[in-house]
Amino acid sequence: MTTVGKRPALTPRHLTRTAERLSFIYLERCTVHRDANAITAEDADGTTHIPSATIGTLLLGPGTRITHQAMSVLGETGACVIWVGEHGVRYYAGGRALSRSAALLEAQATQWANVRSRIAVARAMYRLRFPDEDPARLTRHELLGREGTRVRDCYRAQAARTGVPWNGRKYTPGDFTSGDPVNQAITAAAQCMYGVAHAVVASLGCSPGLGFVHSGHELSFVLDIADLYKTDIGIPLAFDVAAEAEEDVGSRTRRALRDRINETRLLDRCVRDIKGLLLPDDRSSDPGEDMDRVTLQSDRGLNVAAGVNYGTDEQEAAIW
Repeated sequence: MTTVGKRPALTPRHLTRTAERLSFIYLERCTVHRDANAITAEDADGTTHIPSATIGTLLLGPGTRITHQAMSVLGETGACVIWVGEHGVRYYAGGRALSRSAALLEAQATQWANVRSRIAVARAMYRLRFPDEDPARLTRHELLGREGTRVRDCYRAQAARTGVPWNGRKYTPGDFTSGDPVNQAITAAAQCMYGVAHAVVASLGCSPGLGFVHSGHELSFVLDIADLYKTDIGIPLAFDVAAEAEEDVGSRTRRALRDRINETRLLDRCVRDIKGLLLPDDRSSDPGEDMDRVTLQSDRGLNVAAGVNYGTDEQEAAIW
């Protein structure tokens, strides 16, 4: 029998692309094992097999245990794993990127390192969220003010549409139940969206910490990407769930959001948006993500082949 340690390394061609994966799967009060290249969820009702390569994000709720072997296969397939507490307390763990190319990561770092391109990306993000407004001449402070106004308007509009009373956004970190049902639904939707965005960012090989709107946090770019869909998907869905009933808001929000993400093909959209934001137009469709090639940096932006000795003593390159 082939052991785990002797299995060949997975390549992008063996893995399900990010846009084609399930958005997230939530498990609670079960034990997660590994069976070949699938994970299994075992509880009092039996055992369920889940192909690991189809998972974008695995949410582990209260009462879950997961084995080392299960974490190993999830890491190999690039899935993002999040431990979710009853009150919204989370711990992140991520698998390796599906991409073997650093093209997107290098593009992200290049855009982030320049002050002008950084604000240009922030404006492009605003334009994705609110296409009816041109932010070309807005400063960062003006962008933040406009964004805050648009989000407040969205809350009021959704309250009027659904008839759900709205008294402002209220959330106490670590205390999920402190808010009213609609605030609980908004929090639950936001947490799931952060997990989905984190999975996509990690699987594409980008840096979660190099944000263009958010800053100073290890997940700044994740928060940037998740916010792109706040007023379009997250907030309207939260009001819909709160309008239906006040019980089991968290679990109903997760199920409704998972269905909405699949219906709208949000993962595919998220991948396209990240590539469009970070890469020039002529490269956004094919950033070389399947390339498993290492090069060396030379002068004048030139990259040369690795595995070659470029010493000048012999006046020729010798293969290592």
